[in-house]
Amino acid sequence: MLLKEYRICMPLTVEEYRIGQLYMISKHSHEQSERGEGVEVVQNEPYEDPNYGPGQFTEKRIYLNNKLPSWARAVVPKIFYVTEKAWNYYPYTITGNYSYLPASTQCHLIG
Repeated sequence: MLLKEYRICMPLTVEEYRIGQLYMISKHSHEQSERGEGVEVVQNEPYEDPNYGPGQFTEKRIYLNNKLPSWARAVVPKIFYVTEKAWNYYPYTITGNYSYLPASTQCHLIG
């Protein structure tokens, strides 16, 4: 197997990039939240993993009702959201446990 590695020089340090990445994620979540819709942060706390080291655990509830077409809104309950659980160990991120309808259907993705 041939492995090629490319490196791109950045005008900032790794720590500055990590802080900027967290800021942009927070800013995007805030911009998507309006009139009770959007992103609700349920839990955000430091987390220690034996394999990846120190990191951050975040659980978000993303409300999608206003993003659906009108015909789908008639069928889907008013409380329609996705729950995302993410463990961020920069540069690694583990995301999983998505639930689409509260207390009914659940689908789990690990990526």
